[in-house]
Amino acid sequence: MNYIVMDLEWNQSASGQSGENPRLPFEVIEIGAAKLDCKFNIIDQYGSIIKPRVYRRLQSKIRELLNYDESFLRTGRPFDVVFREFKKWCGDDYIFCTWGPLDLTYLQQNMDFYYLKNFAFPLKFYNLQEIYALNHYNDKNQMPSLEKAVVELHIPIVEPFHCAKNDAYYTAKVFQEMNRKKLSDMYSIDCYHYPTCEEEEITSQHNNYSEYITRTFKSKKEAMSDKNISTLRCHKCNRKLAKKIRWFVNNPTTQICVGKCWNHGLICGKIRFKNTRDGNVFVVKTVEKINKKEFEKIRNRQIELREKRKEKRHQKKNAS
Repeated sequence: MNYIVMDLEWNQSASGQSGENPRLPFEVIEIGAAKLDCKFNIIDQYGSIIKPRVYRRLQSKIRELLNYDESFLRTGRPFDVVFREFKKWCGDDYIFCTWGPLDLTYLQQNMDFYYLKNFAFPLKFYNLQEIYALNHYNDKNQMPSLEKAVVELHIPIVEPFHCAKNDAYYTAKVFQEMNRKKLSDMYSIDCYHYPTCEEEEITSQHNNYSEYITRTFKSKKEAMSDKNISTLRCHKCNRKLAKKIRWFVNNPTTQICVGKCWNHGLICGKIRFKNTRDGNVFVVKTVEKINKKEFEKIRNRQIELREKRKEKRHQKKNAS
């Protein structure tokens, strides 16, 4: 199997939401990639400019980042032509590797816009930004820029950043420097396409956590009434756990709870609600082991939110 380290550049409406096409908020204008073999050697590179069809004028902030302008973009080829060429270049046996999850999302948005065939479902990939954060900082929430990672690893900077082919090459060089002993367990699942029925639901078991991607529901309330979602089980032994902290709303898109497994310690469940394109929701539920310090942080967060709600009710009562 080969590793396709991919990077994209994209453009958006230069006039803001008023000029945005709802089917294509981000238009891909460049695809770059590096192909690595099973021993992580770079064996080929790909790069192509795409002639924009929807947003022909560069948005101001994007113009500042890029090393080219509209006149150069006009020399490119249509997206569907470039994508088919790129797909053929990838070959038959590969997995995508990206710096963050957005490249795959925007690529698939553009594929849908041109009515191109979807990737196989579910789509696994390696989020190298997250893996690097775990390797380098032991914290998957501390997401560095690609440029920062290149500097930290003392990789020679010979070409400018914010060119898709160059950024794919730098990402591949960072990938080569990573600790890859547990790589096979560190894949992610892209959620641009999601399960539409119970038979398509995805359960992904990893050494340190489990992930469950559900079918769609009409509302968050309906989703939380599903026992498979609301029940907390240990990701190691699948034992149903009594909750030390019941599900609480952490923010508008996430809920958190904590239970205790007598064999595997404190277990945290996190639910992320994802909106679908037709107004429904689906759930990405992760379950992982946490330590006492993390448990206290979650409990303090719950208390903080509870006090804020009390204060709001009190203010509302006084105002009336």
